Amino acid sequence: MLPLMPLYAAGAALRAASLKLGLRPVRRLQWPVISVGNLSVGGTGKTPFTIALAKLLVREGVHVDVLSRGYGRSGSGVELVEGADTVRFGDEPVLIAQRAEVPVWVGTDRFVAGSAAENAATTSEKQVLRFAQDDTFKDGRGVHLLDDGFQHRQLARAVDVVLVTREDLDDVLLPAGNLRESLSALSRADFVVVREEEMGFVAPRLKHFLREGTLIWTLRRKLRFPEPLFVFSSGLRPVAFCAIARPEGFAAMLKEAGCGIVDTIFFRDHHAYEIADMERVVELARQLNATGFVTTEKDAVKLTAAMCEKLETLGPVVVAALDVEFVFPEHVARELEERVSGKQ
Repeated sequence: MLPLMPLYAAGAALRAASLKLGLRPVRRLQWPVISVGNLSVGGTGKTPFTIALAKLLVREGVHVDVLSRGYGRSGSGVELVEGADTVRFGDEPVLIAQRAEVPVWVGTDRFVAGSAAENAATTSEKQVLRFAQDDTFKDGRGVHLLDDGFQHRQLARAVDVVLVTREDLDDVLLPAGNLRESLSALSRADFVVVREEEMGFVAPRLKHFLREGTLIWTLRRKLRFPEPLFVFSSGLRPVAFCAIARPEGFAAMLKEAGCGIVDTIFFRDHHAYEIADMERVVELARQLNATGFVTTEKDAVKLTAAMCEKLETLGPVVVAALDVEFVFPEHVARELEERVSGKQ
């Protein structure tokens, strides 16, 4: 695929040029938009980060909603995520709605989705934006979190937040690698988010890609297991399965947490599970004398009752939740407030 990289890069350059020349209109919503994105096609942890950021803003008294494309969804148009129908809304939007407990709107056209969110909001909910003290941001206005928005530049944003991992630093552009943009694109970022365990390696290598004033936030990640299993001290010997980008990271975190997984089965990212998939997982578990299963929250929301019943014929299904938190949350809230206020 290496010979095709220049073609992909040329296409990306043409899209960027068309924005600068005004050939592709950039639309602006009434509320400020905070874009959450990355450089790669997945695997940086945007979903748990979006959940953590939404919760932080809610604690600060800000009304928040999330705008998502709803990758792989069967539904059409713009919809508010209601219930747990991952086929209709997409797995990540359902998970964000459940964990962050904020409105999540899905639609290919994120401007239309944002307009629907603003129209649906009511002043009776006291949705007052703290990020500015003038009248522009009062009277029931809030903040949109644009999920996976760094490359979706036809929607104006007040702030760009970009997650970067160690893998990104040595990766190459699509289709030979996983990068949608090169590291030089970080010059557009207002904030870069780096995992705590990777900070010492990643941060120094990012410095010359960032423009003056770009800040780096540190993120702490931890797997959380349901009681009373905690880190599987009960002796469960599970098979791990998941359908996420960079699944090797999930397997590594399980081992670091003390979970003695006997094997793993990886499906492609956003894979829509069927009963046949569960039969395959159960068969492998039987062959290895496993006594249960472990999967991610993103995968668990896609499992139907029939799928869970199939798995539980062999053993329990444990859902490992990935909790993320800001190492300095008070700094994040203050710095984000300053940037959003300064750009409005």
